[in-house]
Amino acid sequence: MPRQILFLDHAPSPNTRRLADAAAAAMEAGSDVKVIRNPPLEASAEDALKADGILISTTENIGYMAGLTKDFFDRAYPALLDNSGGKACAIYIRAGLDGTGTKRALEGILSGLNWRLMNPILICHGAWDDGFIEEVETLALTLALRVEMGA
Repeated sequence: MPRQILFLDHAPSPNTRRLADAAAAAMEAGSDVKVIRNPPLEASAEDALKADGILISTTENIGYMAGLTKDFFDRAYPALLDNSGGKACAIYIRAGLDGTGTKRALEGILSGLNWRLMNPILICHGAWDDGFIEEVETLALTLALRVEMGA
């Protein structure tokens, strides 16, 4: 049975959808993992518990993670707290500002859950740059290959 990655896909704009599509395509083409792609409102703690790894995409809103991303953690955190330690994960943030508030908030959540970042959190900040796509593809594929290898 192939390993699974839950992709918490918050992509409210055309450019964030481009990033999410690139991330999903990179994981699916470059590895044998099964990608379960859900927006945060449709994802559950059960989805996260079943997954071998999690890719989180979020935007920065008013210096913090998107409300829909936070909603997922508000709903799922209690069930995940004592049941998902060691989960492999990766995160990318599309930030109009510098992304540090979003990064700090997510690091706190990951620390509480004891999830393991497979790469440093990627912040795609400032004006849109097509180079963001390659950075997100690399991040997503690295996660997928590490999960495939049992990391």
